[in-house]
Amino acid sequence: MLIIGCDYHPSAQQIAFVDTDTGELRERRLGHPEEAEQFYRELKQQNVAVRAGMESSGHSRWFERLLQELGFELWIGDPAEIQSKRVRKQKTDRQDAQLLLRLMMEDRFPRIWIPDAANRDLRQLLWHRHRLVQMRTRVMNQLHVVAVNEGLRRKKALWRSAGRAELEAIALAPWATRRRQDLLDLLDQLTPNIQQLTQALEEEVEKRPVTRLLRTHPGVGPLTALAYELVIGTPERFHCGKQIASYVGLVPEEKSSGDRRRLGHISKQGNALLRFLLVEAAQVTVRSEPQWRSKFLHLAMRRGRKIAKVTMARKLAVHLYWMWREGRDYGQSQKFGSHAGQPGNLDGVQ
Repeated sequence: MLIIGCDYHPSAQQIAFVDTDTGELRERRLGHPEEAEQFYRELKQQNVAVRAGMESSGHSRWFERLLQELGFELWIGDPAEIQSKRVRKQKTDRQDAQLLLRLMMEDRFPRIWIPDAANRDLRQLLWHRHRLVQMRTRVMNQLHVVAVNEGLRRKKALWRSAGRAELEAIALAPWATRRRQDLLDLLDQLTPNIQQLTQALEEEVEKRPVTRLLRTHPGVGPLTALAYELVIGTPERFHCGKQIASYVGLVPEEKSSGDRRRLGHISKQGNALLRFLLVEAAQVTVRSEPQWRSKFLHLAMRRGRKIAKVTMARKLAVHLYWMWREGRDYGQSQKFGSHAGQPGNLDGVQ
């Protein structure tokens, strides 16, 4: 077998590899994508079993697909843990590749969970719709500024047929007219695309029992429920609610030593889209559930609204975790109780 430590960059990769049969150690630098693809395809022609290891990074989908197509084994490691195992203060591509190879040879490589191709493709649906909604919001904000500058104050009614007719009837200077028309055209293009993506999202939700289960929680819509299932993958990966909160980046940074405990802002590690959706969904839950609203108002008075929002988002993430793990919908979890069922239990662990 050929074991390869791969220090991956978008333009090239530095590899250190060893043949376990002969013990021969070699190093190479491969340009992307032609030189790297030629190297690995030649290994396939030689019928060599290959196990490659690399840090988790972006811009590597094509490389992962190549190794999967060739039938090679790919290990992806946690960059933070790999960094902690680096002893030398010097850091080069060669040393990084050698470190990855050594961790694989010594069975100390910190592998992480990787979603399958279908999961990743569905994430693209979520991200695409999310970005289009953000673009539409920016367009609508600009149109709202145009209207207010001309004395037209309609708020949400501006986007109804009557409000739009009033906006189009305003007499503007030539370039202002051009800006208004271009923004309206963009709005007309974005809205049907978002509707199509929303329909595809709802159809996918109906196919997934877990997502339908999570949707029973007040404030959790199809987008949040599906994103939660795709990002978490399986609840068995986590032992408690604290790990879920940490995984989605909703716990504070901590640098404590001795008797001093120093807490900072939330870590923001993990999927940014899921974290955003949990914060938005938690605010809807607060408005619809009296117990959640009472806890939120109490925290808001003590610590401020921003911290209260994040706290309720963390509670929502933990509550969804226990619903999924125990296979109970929201009504059942309230009836029989759960680790996150009580408003005072913010981390989901008794």
